[in-house]
Amino acid sequence: MKIQVTLTVEEGKRVIAKGISSLPEVNRVMKEGIILLKGGTTVSAISEALVGIKLRISGRITGRGAVTAALKVDGPHSIVIKRGKAETADGHLEEIVSQMGPKDLAICGANIVDKDGNAAMMAGRFFGGEPGRILPLLQVEGVPVIVVAGLEKYSPFSLKEALSACGRNVSDLSMGMSVGLVPIVGEVFNEIDAIYALGAIQVTVIGRGGICEGAGSSTFLVEGDSTWANGFMEYLCSIKGSLPSGIDDSLKECLHCGPGALDHLNCMYKRRINYHV
Repeated sequence: MKIQVTLTVEEGKRVIAKGISSLPEVNRVMKEGIILLKGGTTVSAISEALVGIKLRISGRITGRGAVTAALKVDGPHSIVIKRGKAETADGHLEEIVSQMGPKDLAICGANIVDKDGNAAMMAGRFFGGEPGRILPLLQVEGVPVIVVAGLEKYSPFSLKEALSACGRNVSDLSMGMSVGLVPIVGEVFNEIDAIYALGAIQVTVIGRGGICEGAGSSTFLVEGDSTWANGFMEYLCSIKGSLPSGIDDSLKECLHCGPGALDHLNCMYKRRINYHV
């Protein structure tokens, strides 16, 4: 049976989360090892699916550019799950990574993925703050990394080109904080991978984009047996209209500059330029 489905960006994140939570390796590490979840809205959706915890959202891209939270908000940005028990990882990420190895797992998001599957996250603070500093350490310790990134993150430029072009001190003026990129070495997992993980036989992207609430959507032709296809369609209908995952107050964006203003460079809103979406 073939079904045509359209997912908005936020719905895609929920499908990615469901796909991740169905992976045998994730379920094994949940029972036997350590899973580190580095914050972001996609990873927050995964955290919700695995342990029922929303994460604090820091940097994000909105219609106003690269911005952060309006206020300092309590709650974890990153969590660690040890044998099924979750706890806040903020403030001791390096210690946690020092305890991890090849039988454990880290899951993080990305802001750009190139055609070869190379990924990176934007960094608006020096070296991306604490989370940015531990990304190379994961590779040093041999920790497998799953990079969850929706299809909207894919770029026609190579990551090498992007890395060469940008930097926190490159822009003279920026919509929000100017950013550099921190490469992430890992296996990229997108909506296509998630749909396969959930039982599809064939998945083909047949369209991208949309208008209004459908902006940035992806349309797929999905094939599976009739029982599975009907159940999958019912699931997708149940998540229609999904909103971003994250602690509610942390989803409110800064209008001029948030708590990290001193570390954010070249933001045009510091000059009170009138621009509203």
